[in-house]
Amino acid sequence: MKREKFSSRLGFVLISAGCAIGLGNVWRFPYITGQYGGAAFVIIYLIFLAILGLPIMTMEFSVGRASQKSAARSFEVLEPAGTRWHWTKLVPLLGNYMLMMYYTTVGGWTLAYFWKMISGSMDHLDTTQVGNAFNELLSDPAQQVGWMLAVTVIGFLICSRGLKGGVEKVSKYMMSLLFVILIVLVIHSFFLDGAKEGLSFYLIPDFKSALENYSLGEILFAALGQSFFTLSLGIGALAIFGSYIDKQHSLVSESVNVVLLDTTVAFLSGLVIFPACFTYNVDAGSGPGLIFVTLPQTFSEMAGGRLWGALFFMFLAFAALTTVIAVFENIIAFAMDFGWTRKKAVLVNIVAIMILSLPCALGFNVLSGFQPFGAGTTVQDLEDFILSNTLLPLGSLLYLLFCTSRYAWGWDNYYEEVNSGKGLKLPRWTKGYLTYILPLIIIFILIQGFIEKLGFPANYLLPALCLIYPLYLLLQARIVYKKKEQKQ
Repeated sequence: MKREKFSSRLGFVLISAGCAIGLGNVWRFPYITGQYGGAAFVIIYLIFLAILGLPIMTMEFSVGRASQKSAARSFEVLEPAGTRWHWTKLVPLLGNYMLMMYYTTVGGWTLAYFWKMISGSMDHLDTTQVGNAFNELLSDPAQQVGWMLAVTVIGFLICSRGLKGGVEKVSKYMMSLLFVILIVLVIHSFFLDGAKEGLSFYLIPDFKSALENYSLGEILFAALGQSFFTLSLGIGALAIFGSYIDKQHSLVSESVNVVLLDTTVAFLSGLVIFPACFTYNVDAGSGPGLIFVTLPQTFSEMAGGRLWGALFFMFLAFAALTTVIAVFENIIAFAMDFGWTRKKAVLVNIVAIMILSLPCALGFNVLSGFQPFGAGTTVQDLEDFILSNTLLPLGSLLYLLFCTSRYAWGWDNYYEEVNSGKGLKLPRWTKGYLTYILPLIIIFILIQGFIEKLGFPANYLLPALCLIYPLYLLLQARIVYKKKEQKQ
């Protein structure tokens, strides 16, 4: 079966960015920024994005383009004979399905709130009523399942029309509208009464104030985690788009474009949210409820609030749907790489995703008795932990090792692939950093995620790193030594 290709470079960049741009940019980034000190946090976050997120992205794209396969087959195409790197595909396969098991439900909330705003049902509600509206949505199985099914059907219908006619075409329009709506919202926020205070908090670093509430270590880890998870790296969600492009441009340039678009959306989202928070005396660090509980209240008090609220949630829905469409395309590509037609892949997976998404949709009501991490936690918390704290860092570590280890695809092959084409090049001096330092950072994230979520004492982190990292270095040294022996 001939490999489908993008009709343009713009299509590749926008769809790849659409995959990365999601609720993490608009929902998680603003409240994490608000919690950890505003501009001081943003600076640290941008540094980590460059030294952590960008390199892993180039690796996903490189593996996809070199293999011309999705993550389901790319490792077995590129792995050295006799190795077992093809087992790595289990992480991307599980990761893509796990992401959609709860992302379709959260995406459904964005559609539900767009409808609530445009229909006027959120007009003139007080704080308690706004909170009750969200709780009513969560506690109603019919609404939860209904909106989840709507997101699933929309996503697969678009993917069923093929790469160029469906995914690329719709994503271009959706991403263009996303930016138009976002810029309109930003301009509106500049004219709010609290714009000056909100923008000062967001754009002028104040490390002293930031350190009054959190230690430097806490701020660093929060920025590290956000820079890592915002791009959804490690599950091959971006690798598939690498397989759809030619070698005219270097993958460093393409990755920089995607990261810049992703960061721009997150940054502009802050320009929308923080002026509104300071205008209506909303706690900018009020946590996950900022988008679905706190902001709707500000829209209800705002002149023309129904219009601005509807535009905001339309923007949020587009951000969610671009990710859904991209990941669905990845899931479909998995099946097509094993010989299925696109039609069969769509029909089987639309049913599979609907069924797999039910536990999350029902976890706030029918299955609310299941509280995996203690009182108040839900199925969604468990699924997010499996993905965010386990599969994303583990998958990223495997991609990293696959591209740098001499026992795998290796540095030389990766270096040649990532630099093929016009544009920015990866310097050779980065080999030491990518081979020995970056793995340590990802291992740190992996261990810290478990310590934080499962309640282990934080002082377990250093001993765990001291045990695991030397083993990694010994493995690398042993591999190099064996290669030298074979050459002799």
